Amino acid sequence: MPEMTHAMADKASGAASGSAPGNSPGASPEDASRPGRDELSAAEVETRLRRRRKWLISPLTLRIMAINLLALAMLVGGVFYVDEYRRSLIVAELQNMRLQAELLAGALGATVVQNVGDDSVVMSPDLARQLVRRFEPPPGVRIRVFLPTGELAADSRMLRGPYGVVQIEPLPPIGATASLGERALNAVYDWIVGWLPADEHLPPYREAPLQTALDYPEVLEALQGEAAYARRRLPEGRMHLSVGVPVQSYRQVLGALVISGTDKSIEENIRAVRLDIMKVFALVFAVTALLSFYLARTITRPIERLAAAAERLRLGMNRQHKIPDFRKRRDEIGELSGTLIAMTDALWQRLDAIERFAADVAHEIKNPLTSLRSAVETASRVKDAGQQQKLMAVILDDVKRLDRLISDISDASRLDSELSRADMETVDVGIMLTTLVGIYTAVPKEGGPRFRVALPPGDKLLVTGLETRLGQVVRNLVTNAISFSPPDGTITVTGGREGSFVVFTVEDEGPGIPENKLADIFNRFYTERPKGERFGTHSGLGLSISKQIVDAHGGTIIAENRMDSAGQVVGARFTVRLPKQ
Repeated sequence: MPEMTHAMADKASGAASGSAPGNSPGASPEDASRPGRDELSAAEVETRLRRRRKWLISPLTLRIMAINLLALAMLVGGVFYVDEYRRSLIVAELQNMRLQAELLAGALGATVVQNVGDDSVVMSPDLARQLVRRFEPPPGVRIRVFLPTGELAADSRMLRGPYGVVQIEPLPPIGATASLGERALNAVYDWIVGWLPADEHLPPYREAPLQTALDYPEVLEALQGEAAYARRRLPEGRMHLSVGVPVQSYRQVLGALVISGTDKSIEENIRAVRLDIMKVFALVFAVTALLSFYLARTITRPIERLAAAAERLRLGMNRQHKIPDFRKRRDEIGELSGTLIAMTDALWQRLDAIERFAADVAHEIKNPLTSLRSAVETASRVKDAGQQQKLMAVILDDVKRLDRLISDISDASRLDSELSRADMETVDVGIMLTTLVGIYTAVPKEGGPRFRVALPPGDKLLVTGLETRLGQVVRNLVTNAISFSPPDGTITVTGGREGSFVVFTVEDEGPGIPENKLADIFNRFYTERPKGERFGTHSGLGLSISKQIVDAHGGTIIAENRMDSAGQVVGARFTVRLPKQ
């Protein structure tokens, strides 16, 4: 039955001692309200929090932005490297130059020939020079004509006059001065292009003072009657494109015509495409950076607030510091916030339980100490030997009571840590009940209760738990039933299954439990012993420890009264439910 102290005198002595639960003797209210050694003032807490934040932008924000922007930069870098597009433009330019060269070669073959007898014709260098000058090629394009002997017959950049040969170099068109933004954009462009992989290695373009066909392989092939292409690298870094085609008259090769130019127009097209990509990239980069920063702040800002709140709780240990509630977000941060709130509430509840436990322990220990001090003080004054023996018996009982209290308190304080560290194992509740009841029936006491065990035949009642602690629950319940059983009464222990639970009960034939105390009997140090039992025999922790063990195993324990058909109380019943394995 429930273990409750019925000695109002002990409670009165505790109250009369002038010490409230939780306060040490002699502690003033000022001392009680003063922050503890590890607690800090609000100003000190905020100072430590400010020292803790040393960055303007959190590392998590930088990581999120770096990942998003790096992926974008790699994508744009791949698009920026338009090598295939550039090759296609070069091929198209060479084909266009070949078409122009073939048209010019056809015109030359029809107009600049001279008969040399025997139906043979040759190219007239003077007529070739005149015709080449009339073509007026666009800026950057050069036309040259070579004779079958390899000599240079005509060059669009060479003008022959009364004072000799003059080289012509067209000047670039006059353009407007670039603005500061354009210069900056061009500088960025040149810097990025400098990081791109270089083109394939091309032979350098060298031009001798006296040019001959031997200097140019494409000219030699054209003199053999085949069109040929050539690409070279100019000193300033540009690509030199050259196409040589034969000049023919009735399938007779009269010479070779070469059209050459640079990749300036190609580079301008590539530059225009890349600049457009850069403009789009700049816009997308800015939008991505802003969105990444916004995304990062939606993550880091709540985490910073949660961390700061947790730090305030750690440093200040003040219940006024609350964990921010982000559960409305319905995401991982909201889940984290809810978990921290629940954890903080559980922490405060645990601290409250520790304070109450400490207060209860102080109260329960103070009662026998008060009685012990009174007996010792009285024994020093009493001269009668009989009275001294009685006082010594009281002292001995109080010492035993203190020893029992300290043992039970020590067991209760170790229970939480043991349950959290120990590994659960498979426990057969049926075997455990049979074994423990067998220990009580092995040495029967005269007038003591009889035991009856009822278990389902052939059914193993398996649960996952700590066998030693579950056995402690059974022993506490059986011991409690024995103390309240009448002489020659019967204690019934049953076991079985109810759905997903393994259930066992302990019943006695005692006076039962007051209806208004069915829940209170599981409180610490709450004892209500049967009449005639010596006061202080029990510590009042047995049922409290039992409930703590059952709760740790995910089960429940309840107390109720047994009724007969007339509605009269015929005993008490304790029922324990544990999740089955």
